[in-house]
Amino acid sequence: MLTLNSLSKTFGQTKAVDSVSLTIERGSFVGVIGRSGAGKSTLLRMINRLNEPTSGSIVFEGSNIAKLNGAELREWRRRCAMIFQQFNLVGRLDVLTNVLMGRLATTPSWRSMLRLWGEDDRAVALAALDQFDIANLAAQRADQLSGGQQQRVAICRALVQEPDIILADEPIASLDPRNTKIVMDALLRINKHFGITVICNLHSLDIARTYCDRLVGMAGGKVAFDDVPEALTDTISRELYGLEAGDVMGTSQPTPDFIGQPLSAVA
Repeated sequence: MLTLNSLSKTFGQTKAVDSVSLTIERGSFVGVIGRSGAGKSTLLRMINRLNEPTSGSIVFEGSNIAKLNGAELREWRRRCAMIFQQFNLVGRLDVLTNVLMGRLATTPSWRSMLRLWGEDDRAVALAALDQFDIANLAAQRADQLSGGQQQRVAICRALVQEPDIILADEPIASLDPRNTKIVMDALLRINKHFGITVICNLHSLDIARTYCDRLVGMAGGKVAFDDVPEALTDTISRELYGLEAGDVMGTSQPTPDFIGQPLSAVA
């Protein structure tokens, strides 16, 4: 269980996140929604400690994550993997090496610097790629892939960390509808098949309603909504998004298609 207690982050005079308190159950798929600037990305980056909290606590299994340093912090970042909007792959390296970067926390630094990955690590990375039907891309440079393929490689990199939690910060913002569905199916598959908690920042309400079992709506750095997707009415959506409501309140909802099937390849 992950518990946030009165978590806040201030940048100068701006309070990006304001006294957020949440309890995230293990194995849940939580969508964090809200207009641009609502504090969604800052919230996820604080959980991973990429942004330091100004105040409050982050508690996981009895440990205050906000107080961790050194090796303990590195171990937390292994257990709490991050997926970014812009993929954060090393373009000049091949796909397999990018995925193996997720094993850095469990690999001696001298071996990783020389790319002397163990056979066990390589097997884990190839198995992750195979899970998402992209093992055939293992030797290809990352910068030669489509956006959807790159995001799936980033998901595989997170998966080989063997995390308890995956934080996905707008993972589909730069993708077309076809790749959006493939990436969201991949996250849902990880959540349902492996029991990994997923906390995902999303802009589209249709996507959030379809894939998440709980929605947390943020406005002005505060939690303004916290309930099941069915409870998110159009009225509440308009209050959350204001002038952006027309852009995020679509009518067509994708159907998840992942159970027991490999994800289809993306051209």
